[in-house]
Amino acid sequence: MGFLVSIYIFLFSHHCSTKNLTHLEYRKTLYQNYFSTQSGRQHKNQMIQLFNQEKWRFQQELIPLLKDFPKESRILDLGCGSGSLLKALMENGFHQIKGVDLSPEQIEVAKSMGVTQAECAGIDEYLNNTPSNYDLIFGMDIIEHFTKNELVQLMLKLKSRLNRGGKIIFRTPNMDAILPNRYAYGDFTHECLLNASSASQLGLSCGFSKLQVIESNMDIRNPLLNWIRIFLLVILKLKMKVELFVTGRSSKDLIVSPNILLILEQ
Repeated sequence: MGFLVSIYIFLFSHHCSTKNLTHLEYRKTLYQNYFSTQSGRQHKNQMIQLFNQEKWRFQQELIPLLKDFPKESRILDLGCGSGSLLKALMENGFHQIKGVDLSPEQIEVAKSMGVTQAECAGIDEYLNNTPSNYDLIFGMDIIEHFTKNELVQLMLKLKSRLNRGGKIIFRTPNMDAILPNRYAYGDFTHECLLNASSASQLGLSCGFSKLQVIESNMDIRNPLLNWIRIFLLVILKLKMKVELFVTGRSSKDLIVSPNILLILEQ
């Protein structure tokens, strides 16, 4: 999903050493035109197709997780990008929704797709200026762009902004995936990479009483190709389990999808 991560403002709104600022100086260059140079560079002439593809993925992956939430739930999408998740939420009856993204390019795309709830702002800027609490907070493909210190600070802040019974849902690359380097190092701006174990450790350490780590959706829209995909996935998972067995390690709870979903509750 084409998200410009709103961490540039987040970084400079916290106390950081000069050494850390120098270390992260690359963000000025990389995030200035992130959509054009990374997430949207292969789809400049296929914007509608990419938007609809992302929306379909979210409908398969996230909407089924929201069956216990009423349609009037207050929802925030951090790093909303082109607004495809917001659109999926709208089409499923959720109306108290808000998205923020630091990229003017992405917000312009969202507006052109009829997503008026998307606002150009940094994450910390928005949270500081809008003292609202939420029932659901989404962060799709953003947490891998934060340093470890920044990510812990963000999670603690978001935890304080959840209503009782609320959830935070993150999606991030899975380092236990098949060919994980393709996803982990496909973006120069990735800083913090997780698997199911480290994602659970992070959530528990930040004080979340309940959490789940589940696989992301891997479906293909063509039914025949999807059945072939499922068959081949069974074979590849078996191979990975054999490799873990040979090295004396457990394959329990092995997740091999390209991304994982980290679901956090108060």
